[in-house]
Amino acid sequence: MIDGRRLGCQAKVMGDVVIDVPPESQVHKQVIRKSATQRDIVMDPATRVYFIEVAEPDMHEPTGDFERVKQALALQWQVDGVEADLSILSRLQPVLRKGEWKITLALHRGNHDAAHRILDIWPGYHEGPILGLAIDLGSTTIAAHLCDLRDGAVLASAGVMNPQIRFGEDLMSRVSYAMMNPGGDREMTEAVRVALNGLVQTIATEANSDPNAIYELVFVCNPVMHHLLLGVDPVELGQAPFALALSGSLSLPARDLDLSAVNRAAQVYVLPCIAGHVGADAAAVALSEEPDKSEDMVLIVDVGTNAEILLGNKTRVLACSSPTGPAFEGAQISSGQRAAPGAIERVEIDPATKEPRFRVIGSDLWSDDPGFAEAIKSSGITGICGSGIIEAVAEMRMAGIVDGSGLIGSAEQVGTPRCRAEGRTHSYLLHDGAAEGGPVILVTQTDIRAIQLAKSALYAGARLLMDTMGVENVDRITLAGAFGAHISPKHAMVLGMIPDAALDKVTSAGNAAGTGARIALCNRAARDAIEATVQQIHKVETAIEPRFQEHFVNANAIPHATDAFPHLEGVASLPNVSFNTAGAGSDGRRRRRG
Repeated sequence: MIDGRRLGCQAKVMGDVVIDVPPESQVHKQVIRKSATQRDIVMDPATRVYFIEVAEPDMHEPTGDFERVKQALALQWQVDGVEADLSILSRLQPVLRKGEWKITLALHRGNHDAAHRILDIWPGYHEGPILGLAIDLGSTTIAAHLCDLRDGAVLASAGVMNPQIRFGEDLMSRVSYAMMNPGGDREMTEAVRVALNGLVQTIATEANSDPNAIYELVFVCNPVMHHLLLGVDPVELGQAPFALALSGSLSLPARDLDLSAVNRAAQVYVLPCIAGHVGADAAAVALSEEPDKSEDMVLIVDVGTNAEILLGNKTRVLACSSPTGPAFEGAQISSGQRAAPGAIERVEIDPATKEPRFRVIGSDLWSDDPGFAEAIKSSGITGICGSGIIEAVAEMRMAGIVDGSGLIGSAEQVGTPRCRAEGRTHSYLLHDGAAEGGPVILVTQTDIRAIQLAKSALYAGARLLMDTMGVENVDRITLAGAFGAHISPKHAMVLGMIPDAALDKVTSAGNAAGTGARIALCNRAARDAIEATVQQIHKVETAIEPRFQEHFVNANAIPHATDAFPHLEGVASLPNVSFNTAGAGSDGRRRRRG
């Protein structure tokens, strides 16, 4: 057994403990909600392959083999300026002779490089894969897309939970860990690099590919993850003025990041950060969605543990980050879990009967459909993931189970025994699997509060950008990230996650940050473009802006305490109920004390 691991059946918990279950011991594999989005990309990768015929050596022309390789590249491909390290030079002569002076080379030239660097060589014509990885390094989830660098095809997508979560569920908790624990930053750096090497092996296996064929990696990440990936202490990001060690793009060998699972010559490109708390992931979203080219005023919301928000058009683009926390990803929820088979992902509640029905990951059937029990036999019902809890809370509001302040009513107030007393508050029974030895899945008052805090931070960030831009409404809203493709605009608006807009103007961009990473992987010019674009994006700092707190407080209501939602009123009815601690009835009137 690997050092530091214990058998759960033989371990006794004696106090507070953080339990890390390794992937090979997990019953259900995580479902990565950040799947690759279809996108046509003009191929101009930094890493390319070239087949050349090299002139044989001549007694009368004492030119070295490497020099003749460079001559062949210049003559046959107009490639000038070629460099190679000793590992290539030591293999060159045997490869040339085995290929009878015909060889294939993998050359890399980044968007700031003056010369091409030889990454690998093969005798004769090499038809094997030349692969690249686009990696969205998130606070909670690390998602990767394995791409063919010849045509841009996505061969596989995979992901893992970020192991740094054991050091802190949100970014500031991790910064605090680094501040309070000497060497804590190095612990977190090592943890994420080990996870990345494991992810490389996983995704290569899924694609039936050799990880040694991975020659390039592109990373997008928020500033704290950016620093920890690079091995930079993020302590300065925990205090004003939130100074980045590096804001520009970065190119470096993968081995400098201890990424040993890929080819030893593999190169890494990290997209630029926009500002102290608006990182390379926001830059990737801007690259993918191009708000700077839009005629309309577009609001782009990348929902995650640290939400990235962009607002603008071709005249001006603003950006901010908002600390939503991990509740949207199923963390801090009583029955919450990661997205995996068995997790409730969709919820509907009948407003009349207050009875729920739901869908779980791994089946397209609803819980009241014939054959549902048989369809989920292998996974069972295990908990509720982020998209499920968001829909559950929104449905509870539309069914009159939750009032505008976020309070859950009692069984008498709501008219259903599914509302249970939990001390001084109430919870709603979504699923009772106790009879089958399964979990009892409740939506508790604490769960509601966690979602309220998360959605309030998200809305407040968007509203702050709108104030700064001087607009009361937006023309379009784009939902990006893991939730963009899994939450209906209606539920997002009922919760008050996003400002009011016509529902047909609210669209999903899927994993826009991952798409931006793929674009940068496959097109060098796109790297130049985003490096120029980030210089034009204006950062709004939520941490020091007083209006953020005002917007945050008002956004605690569901959907909002003061802002109007006329478009929402046309498609959803929100009962005018109030469940206060003094015992208000469902008519909203306070009862007299006897």
